[in-house]
Amino acid sequence: MNNEKLAYFLADVIDDKKGHDIVILNMQGISVMADYFVICHGNSEKQVQAIARDLKDKAEEQQIDVKRVEGFDEARWVLVDLGDIIVHIFHKDEREYYKLEKLWGDAPRLTLESKPS
Repeated sequence: MNNEKLAYFLADVIDDKKGHDIVILNMQGISVMADYFVICHGNSEKQVQAIARDLKDKAEEQQIDVKRVEGFDEARWVLVDLGDIIVHIFHKDEREYYKLEKLWGDAPRLTLESKPS
C-alpha cells in the first residue's frame, strides 16, 4: 500500500470511530518529518484514546509498523508515528489552540471526500 492509500486507510479508521474534521495534509516537499499528516479530533479524552487504540490495532493487523504513540495517557494530543505518516489526534480544545492545518497551510489538503475510488 503506498503512502497516500495508507493515509486514506487511516482516515477511514478514524471515521469509523467518529473522529471529527479529518484532514490529510500532503507534506511531501514541505517537511522532512513525514510525507503525510492525518489530523482529526475527538470530543473527549475517551474518544481520543479510542481512536488512537483502534488506529494502532488496525495498522498492526495490516502489518504496518507503528513506531510510537505519544500522549495517550493525557489524551489531549495523541501522536501516532507510522514513519512516513504521522497521525495527530487532538482533543477538540487542543486542536483549536494549536491549529496545525493553519501552521502547515501551504500543504495540499485531502479529505475523505477527495478519496480516489
